[in-house]
Amino acid sequence: MEETPARLTAKPSWLLTQLAVHAHRLASDGFGEVGARGYHYRILAALHEFGVASQAELGRRCSMDRSDVVAAINQLAGQGFVERTPDPEDRRRNIVALTVAGEEQLRRMDRALDKVQDDLLGPLPAEDRQTLTRLLTRLLAHHQRR
Repeated sequence: MEETPARLTAKPSWLLTQLAVHAHRLASDGFGEVGARGYHYRILAALHEFGVASQAELGRRCSMDRSDVVAAINQLAGQGFVERTPDPEDRRRNIVALTVAGEEQLRRMDRALDKVQDDLLGPLPAEDRQTLTRLLTRLLAHHQRR
């Protein structure tokens, strides 16, 4: 295995990118253990937090492309985790709602994601985890406003 230049490893952008790749793999593996994907989590979590929504609203809330939203909702509906019905105010639009089975799946996914967080952040004590989360949240908020 080749060594990475110290000049590169001292750059936060490189470190964040490398850690993001690792975090994504861990999350994908964790979700896979409960028969799910990251897009499923985004949609179920948004429905749980905000209630019923149109597919377009879910796409905006979850930062997902329209085609990815449709594919994920098709999968979730096929498993009975969401119900999709025509919007009574606009029949061209679908309204998506979380089912009881979807709530249960979200809880399973939350437990899987909690394990991922523990694995990813294992070397850090609780205080450092909170500090890291606070700093990452501040950075993300800054760049989302741009």
